[in-house]
Amino acid sequence: MIDIRALRTGRLWLRPVGYRDLPELVRLKGDPRVFAIMLGGVRTPEQAARELAEDIAFWGRHGVGMWSVRLAEDERFLGLVGLHGRPDGRGVALRFALDAAAQGRGYASEAAGAALRFAHERAGLERVIAVARASNIGSRQVLGGIGMTLCESYLRDGEEVLVYESVVRPR
Repeated sequence: MIDIRALRTGRLWLRPVGYRDLPELVRLKGDPRVFAIMLGGVRTPEQAARELAEDIAFWGRHGVGMWSVRLAEDERFLGLVGLHGRPDGRGVALRFALDAAAQGRGYASEAAGAALRFAHERAGLERVIAVARASNIGSRQVLGGIGMTLCESYLRDGEEVLVYESVVRPR
């Protein structure tokens, strides 16, 4: 059975996260090169498992969620991309994290762009935000490159954080 929530781009498969992804998610979320700058920081295996359960439940409640990002040619796990509610109540946010070895190849832009299109075109979300530290140039380039615009900034733990948005008004 084909999952209608799965997405295909030129080089990638995006599939809703599931328990089959747990070993790869534990590795990704436990890697300080990837998750040290994420909200909440590096995760323990138990935290990664709890977050996966929350991500699966979010799909069920909202019809959007997190995808595992895999290389189309060999199904190799590259990371995560998707949509989830912000804990600070700012709205549904685009999130992404790629394995350190997969960074710098345009995969994040390709995956994030597909997730953003899904949010607007298939899930009907008018507004999607994304949050990045001002010092995270790579994430900021991805967000600007997929058409998100800077709309706000604030300080968190002494660090400037930027909020980007993508707004599509219904016709």
